[in-house]
Amino acid sequence: MTELAAEISRQTGKDIPYKDLPSADYTAALTQAGLPAPWPEALPSFDVEAAKGALFDDSRQLSKLIGRPTTPLSDSVAVALQQA
Repeated sequence: MTELAAEISRQTGKDIPYKDLPSADYTAALTQAGLPAPWPEALPSFDVEAAKGALFDDSRQLSKLIGRPTTPLSDSVAVALQQA
């Protein structure tokens, strides 16, 4: 998410901050927002594992699954900003 905020900042010329909440704070916020169990506990755990590299795969599996090269983050941000 830090990289995404930085890329949006770069392309918009605006400072887009990102604050990584501790897992317990994220769980509390999701609970307070009314998410039903087990989501307030599950979503933060997914993010923690992703931050540890659980989704990293340099064998290009995603490209194989979707049948095309993946889209660079900068391109995805540019398209999203054009549609906004």
